[in-house]
Amino acid sequence: MAALTDYTMDVSSSFSGLLNEKFCHNHLNVLKSFTSQLRGQEYREVVEKDVFCHLWGLLSRLREELEASGGGEEDELNLQLIAECFRAQRNACVQSPRNQALLRELSFIEESLKVISVLQHMHLQSGGAALEPLRCGVQFLGNIAVGSQLCKDNLWRLSFPHLMLDLLSGEDEKVVSYASMVLHTCLDEEKVEELAQPNNIPLALRVMELCRTHPDIDWTVLIATQHFLKSSALVTSMYSGISHLERMTLLELLAAQLGGGGADDSGIPGDVASHLAESFQTGCKAVLVLTSGSADGDEEALTVIGLLDVLCEMTSDLEQFMFLQDHAGLLQTTVGLLQDVHALGKASENVFSSSQNFSSFSSGGGDPSSPFVSFKAHLIRLIGNLCHHHPGNQNLVRELDGIPLILDNCSIDSNNPFISQWAIFTIRNLLEQNHDNQELVAVMDRRGNADYSALTALGLDVEKRDGGLLLKPTKKNH
Repeated sequence: MAALTDYTMDVSSSFSGLLNEKFCHNHLNVLKSFTSQLRGQEYREVVEKDVFCHLWGLLSRLREELEASGGGEEDELNLQLIAECFRAQRNACVQSPRNQALLRELSFIEESLKVISVLQHMHLQSGGAALEPLRCGVQFLGNIAVGSQLCKDNLWRLSFPHLMLDLLSGEDEKVVSYASMVLHTCLDEEKVEELAQPNNIPLALRVMELCRTHPDIDWTVLIATQHFLKSSALVTSMYSGISHLERMTLLELLAAQLGGGGADDSGIPGDVASHLAESFQTGCKAVLVLTSGSADGDEEALTVIGLLDVLCEMTSDLEQFMFLQDHAGLLQTTVGLLQDVHALGKASENVFSSSQNFSSFSSGGGDPSSPFVSFKAHLIRLIGNLCHHHPGNQNLVRELDGIPLILDNCSIDSNNPFISQWAIFTIRNLLEQNHDNQELVAVMDRRGNADYSALTALGLDVEKRDGGLLLKPTKKNH
């Protein structure tokens, strides 16, 4: 311990000289030695406050000289010294609440953010030598914030939203990744609500853009799933302000979150579900342009497909979202859209047409390269979900002539893998404890090319009698 104390005194003396001498490579070696010592937990906990005061003074002087010079080759040593200052600060904060508090009290966060702003400007102008100290500076911000609410709040107040947005908008992937880590560390429920305000929404939109363009940066995905998706105000604000490509990314994250556990685990508010249902109702007709062969509407159509997938997950017996069964117009819109795409598929050969071409599929049908595969099947699935144990919706589908439509989709279709299973599932939900729907299937005339033999999976036979159909239990062989 005595040796450590002596070393600390030597460092303090060396730093004191640094503040008044012309910088040289020997000063860099002093800093590197200090940084190395700070890797040890024992040493970190005995560094005197005076040493950190001198380090702050050194960082401040380096910034002033950098600002005065305007950047150039002569700044190379200064940039190396800045990088080493940040490494020392970064190491000092590792598992050390004491040092985090000391550095915060000594205004290291404020000074470091000033230096980072200068470095960022230099990097944009000329790149090169400014990049390494910039990376180290952002790493320091992450280390001082971890586990310290006071540091998080201080950092948030000083960097939000403009500096944080600038860091996330840079071209260097490491800087962007480190900045994402800082943002994730600082965020809490209150700060997420701040992001939902109009002036701050560009920062949230940038995170969503990064989720799409840099999926390998895990921090942005964690920000979106652990924070953004839990705020109805932020999700609705983002959804209206992003492109269809970003919307698809958002919907993919929502689907993954829903698939990760039960309703209690998703953390997605009911207001988000309502907003998505309304968006689906408003924009669902965009998929109809796909029959023209034009690619102009593909992105909007893909958004509709993403909305449908999320709504199917939400209504798959997740109690939190079953209020969507009573969402005004959602079922009617879904049945109407199924009627439209089914009619278009029969009128000409297009993405909605049934196909029996299984030659290009590895198993079970469905071309994995096409995002439009299974669209009709998922429409039928959503109808089935919305009618589960819901007499009012069962009746509405009957009134909309939806039952013959669904029965007409019981055949195997390579463009819609498992469509027959979803049709059977939906028919079961429509008939369950609903005498009127059972009676309709029993007496209705055959319409279209419905494969009624699929109803045997429900334990039912359909027998033609007196110009109509009779529904009756399947005979069992004894």
